[in-house]
Amino acid sequence: MIAWRCTLCSPEYPAGRDMVLIANDVTHKAGSFGVDEDILFQKASEYARERGLPRIHIACNSGARVGLAEELKPFIKAKWTKDDPSKGFDYLYLEEDAFKSFPEGAIEAHQEEVAGKTRYVIDSIVGAGLKSTQGGIGVENLRGSGLIAGETSKAYNEVFTLSYVTGRSVGIGAYLNRLGQRVIQMVNGPMILTGFSALNKLLGKNVYSSQDQLGGPQVMVPNGITHQVVNDDTEGVGAILDWLSYVPKDAYCTPPIIDPVDSISRDVTFTPSKTPYDPRHMLAGTQSEGGKLTGFFDEGSFKEYLPGWGKSVVVGRAKLGGVPMGVIAVETRSMDRKIPADPANPESQEVVEPQAGQVWFPDSAFKTATAIRDFNRGENLPLMIFANWRGFSGGTRDMYQEVLKFGAQIVDALVEYKSPVFVYIPPGGELRGGSWVVIDPTINPEQMEMYADVESRGGILEPPGIVEVKFRAAQQKEMMHRLDPDLRKLDAMLEESSSSEVGSVAADVEAQIKAREEQAGALVHSDRLRVCRLA
Repeated sequence: MIAWRCTLCSPEYPAGRDMVLIANDVTHKAGSFGVDEDILFQKASEYARERGLPRIHIACNSGARVGLAEELKPFIKAKWTKDDPSKGFDYLYLEEDAFKSFPEGAIEAHQEEVAGKTRYVIDSIVGAGLKSTQGGIGVENLRGSGLIAGETSKAYNEVFTLSYVTGRSVGIGAYLNRLGQRVIQMVNGPMILTGFSALNKLLGKNVYSSQDQLGGPQVMVPNGITHQVVNDDTEGVGAILDWLSYVPKDAYCTPPIIDPVDSISRDVTFTPSKTPYDPRHMLAGTQSEGGKLTGFFDEGSFKEYLPGWGKSVVVGRAKLGGVPMGVIAVETRSMDRKIPADPANPESQEVVEPQAGQVWFPDSAFKTATAIRDFNRGENLPLMIFANWRGFSGGTRDMYQEVLKFGAQIVDALVEYKSPVFVYIPPGGELRGGSWVVIDPTINPEQMEMYADVESRGGILEPPGIVEVKFRAAQQKEMMHRLDPDLRKLDAMLEESSSSEVGSVAADVEAQIKAREEQAGALVHSDRLRVCRLA
């Protein structure tokens, strides 16, 4: 384990900014975490927390160290069962000279006399005083892993934390990446809990053929662990510097403000439509047949993160008038969520779940809450939410997959937000029901404000839903008979026929009324919005 305090001169901080960089040395014992490494990691992270400095972890490791008393290996002997190695052994032992050559307390053993010689039958290996075990051979390494896991969780809450996975990251190494929340992963840097060969032995067959099947980008991007994927270390370092360009020099400062690329008073020439469109065009602009259409934020400043997870929501960072901001927008197009087949289960198949636009699903609600927490902790970013949700998806599967829990986490994240939050309903946007509730400014009135374009809409339910609940069939018929001239005439004829006691005439009029009601009802169902407004 190696740690540095680095000073970077960047466009945002030309006089320099400091950060703490912690890295695994994979050339030493495969980059494993022993007690000494854990202590160094913890001290370096604590140093960053005490000073509010960004803490970057370069991850390439093999997890908690599996220690071994190497000095004993050449001296251990076995008592074979009935002197036949094919039948196994009764115990392991050391001869008297070998046993006494090791420090007292290193080995717990009992004596046994065999053919006039004393054998020291090994009960347990403590390792006390052995050079190879000074870094820990057992649970002390796991205790060290717990130490740095807790430290990383504290660091995420207090300073900017970021992990760059440049090679395999195993066990506690994978957990540290997740506990630091923000993760950049190289294509050849899997994050795994157990190696594929060990899993194959556990399953009793060769199911997995590589670590990438367990924790490569194709797994970690769709599940929301990895925020960004890079192809090599040069691109990885660039991604770290890009991310830091939105981050204040310490946890106590506001984000760095640079001279804006675009005029603050410029027009936003891209106009959202009521038909599905790519929300990234609204944020960053796009090229059209008529020329360049400018987006909401400074040109070239929008950077999307977590693109492969919770695709019905778009999150990222951008600059507005040179001011860094967190960004949350809504995908208006239908997207697909793919759940891969599990090679360990031959009966499993890939599942593709369609997800409608402008709807919060369990994964995208969780993504929203996660992004808000990231923007708030260590980044201190003002937040712009482009609100265009029709509601939460509340089907059986969504409820089972905890959409209610993740929707509530959005509120939790906004309650503790320390910087300004701007909620904006864009042109053609909608904000209805629970979607409005979880981002209403009353959640955190000191920090939140809401704005709405004149072409946007809001309400508890969508018009068809309101009609279903508040304008039922009986009320619709009453309005038909009140407003439709033909029905009024038929009502009068029915009343006359009833008074004249001509049953056949009354039945004929009732049939005409029913036909006219069905005709008018078709108009109601084809244009519920108009009926809703009329009601």
